[in-house]
Amino acid sequence: QVQLVESGGGLVQAGGSLRLSCAASGRYFSNYAMGWFRQAPGKEREFVVGIRVSGSTTDYADSVKGRFTISRDNAKSTVYLQMNSLKPEDTAVYYCAAKFGPPRTDFREYAYWGQGTQVTVSS
Repeated sequence: QVQLVESGGGLVQAGGSLRLSCAASGRYFSNYAMGWFRQAPGKEREFVVGIRVSGSTTDYADSVKGRFTISRDNAKSTVYLQMNSLKPEDTAVYYCAAKFGPPRTDFREYAYWGQGTQVTVSS
């Protein structure tokens, strides 16, 4: 089992940057594929990007491609999401999630979730 805690959210102006962190506790973090999701009010939870145990990444959601970058540091049991050139439409609660096996775009396939961190981008 793994526990996840996100941090790094906040209020930022359009064009700004934030770096989200997701710290994991528990065993065998390096064995989990990780995913970042986001959910805006009134909308479904949306897949942003995933990262494999190996460190290779999935495709990014089209809406964030070229602006967001996922990475992981297994020694620190942490996964990151660097978000640049933020837009108001990026406003959402951002969640990290963990699963065995390859990362997937369907949030229902992830067994472990953090509590989320709010990202608000003002225009």
